[in-house]
Amino acid sequence: MAHVIAVAGKGGVGKTTLCGLLIQHLCETGKRPVLAVDADANSNLNEVLGVEAGPTLGQIREEMERAGMDVNTPIPVGMPKPDYLKMRLNDALTEEDDFDLLIMGRSQGSGCYCYVNGLVQTQIQSLQGNYPYVVVDNEAGLEHISRGILPQMNTMILVSDCSRRGVEAAGKIAELVRECGLKPDTMGLIVNRAPEGKINQGTAEEIEKQGLTLLGIVPHDDAVYEYDCDGKPTTSLPEDSPVKKAMQDIVAKLGL
Repeated sequence: MAHVIAVAGKGGVGKTTLCGLLIQHLCETGKRPVLAVDADANSNLNEVLGVEAGPTLGQIREEMERAGMDVNTPIPVGMPKPDYLKMRLNDALTEEDDFDLLIMGRSQGSGCYCYVNGLVQTQIQSLQGNYPYVVVDNEAGLEHISRGILPQMNTMILVSDCSRRGVEAAGKIAELVRECGLKPDTMGLIVNRAPEGKINQGTAEEIEKQGLTLLGIVPHDDAVYEYDCDGKPTTSLPEDSPVKKAMQDIVAKLGL
């Protein structure tokens, strides 16, 4: 079975950026191939990794709804619809040299994401045996954990910025993980975008109040912002980037 790493936190704390750097470091240290899963309806992990995205599971869901009823999305003659779905799900896997990427995406318009969530769960279960590591970038908040999208996880990484609200949100996610009986081997917190790589006393007190294990602190780096504005993948940051170095130290601490 693959070692499943889940990354979660409230919106805007930079978890997708750190997730991409984690995937990159695993690949560079011989832990490849990695299955990278963007389980956020607002997907952008492919941009962090610098790869073109294939069809998302949300797009395939919409296609399957139209299949057989729309001349623009016909099912091949003689092919049962379940077989066609299986074929299209295989197309959703973007294959790179060191990792493969699966993107949840979103359904069109309003409506429930239950079906797409189910596709994410099914695909992770069917694919994970082919990889030593699976890294899942969860959507902001508690949705995937409360729905049991991940049937198992070995490492739970919670990401927060330096705010007490971010740490409090991470604490709520940790509490839900325990309530759902997921029991990861390791669960801890990364504080991201810390000025000069330090947290103040108030943030430290909130971490202790929430009962969270601090895995490490990632310093603020203007280069991350500049890369994002220029459309450059974060994984192309220079090797002496303080953000990259901090993530490498955290991965070493986790023993991954």
